[in-house]
Amino acid sequence: MVMIMKKPVSYFVVDAFTDSAFKGNPAVVCFLDEVNERDDSWLQSLAAEFNLPMTCYLTRTTGSNPLDPPRFILRWFTRFIEMDICGHATLASAHTLFSNDLVGSSDTVEFATHSGILTAKKLPETLDYLYDCEANEGSFFIELNLPVIPTCDYYSNHDDVSIFSKALSGATIVDIKGTTTDSTTNSEALNGVAKAASTEKIIVVLSSWESVTELEPRLDDISKCPGKMLIVTAAAPEGSSFDFVSRAFGPKIGVDEISVCGSAHCALAHYWSLKMNKCDFVAYAASRRSGKLKLHFDKEKQRVLLTGMAVTVMKGSVLV
Repeated sequence: MVMIMKKPVSYFVVDAFTDSAFKGNPAVVCFLDEVNERDDSWLQSLAAEFNLPMTCYLTRTTGSNPLDPPRFILRWFTRFIEMDICGHATLASAHTLFSNDLVGSSDTVEFATHSGILTAKKLPETLDYLYDCEANEGSFFIELNLPVIPTCDYYSNHDDVSIFSKALSGATIVDIKGTTTDSTTNSEALNGVAKAASTEKIIVVLSSWESVTELEPRLDDISKCPGKMLIVTAAAPEGSSFDFVSRAFGPKIGVDEISVCGSAHCALAHYWSLKMNKCDFVAYAASRRSGKLKLHFDKEKQRVLLTGMAVTVMKGSVLV
């Protein structure tokens, strides 16, 4: 019996929405091509093997117009399931492409995903108020263009509110919102990749910044709450350099606390835009690893621009 050796799959581990290693949200970025295609079972198994919040897979596509930005198929997996969108792993993917000269001189890259075409743009300017850029020579910002995740009224009975309150250790709840799940699928761009399971989100607004940062969640009870992800948020106090704070929990998708959740901010941008009557925000993710983001909500196009930095901390090859 002749054994056919698989071509090694190169990967990078990148911390997203931070300018410091071991902060922000980590993601594994793996590169596939026609020579080393793997089936979905293998993709899911490798994500479980890495056991990080997100493992994503990039496959370069050949465009008909050489003047168009480089395009890659992008898929995201937690250790449990495939996701239909992930902001921090998209940032990690763009950072890997730009920092390793994998897209030539282009400052823009496109990703064909289960949520349509997403773009990432390498920005020429720095945002000193967000990160200490002077201390990180050679670092750069990336702007992601993602679909907004609209929030809507969440009609809950008393038992639902009690479940949320218990899960959040009795924290005072100011508001509860749900999110819609009708993200547009561009099947042609996906080259036949099937749509993944939707990721319903519940936003719970607490009374203060401290109630979010000091929260001690009950993960077993969060697993019993409606939705696949629970986002906790509050407005920043007057005089803060931030507009709001958040934390995101996803035990149902295999990530107890999501260090910095990009897709959560696509919903938070919509929520806080309605509450604060503005479209530009600086947000703080108050997980143990923490992270910072700049957001712009484009109401006309119904898109959210997420801006942040990333840091590569590891690279290697998968041999099986």
